[in-house]
Amino acid sequence: MESSNYSALSYARALLGAHLAALRAAWRDSDRGASAVELAVITAIILAVALALLLVIKNFVHTESNKIHG
Repeated sequence: MESSNYSALSYARALLGAHLAALRAAWRDSDRGASAVELAVITAIILAVALALLLVIKNFVHTESNKIHG
């Protein structure tokens, strides 16, 4: 189970890194519209919320599992 958590975290970090790179490029390139920056920021926020929700669900399942098994 730990390896799947590590894989999910690695994927999330890579995805966030790609979006942050796009955001930095959009800020450097004045020809790009604000929509690219907005899209990158919104995607990062959604990713953060999804990761927080994942942690809440994981903790809930772990707690309930301990109640059942012990």
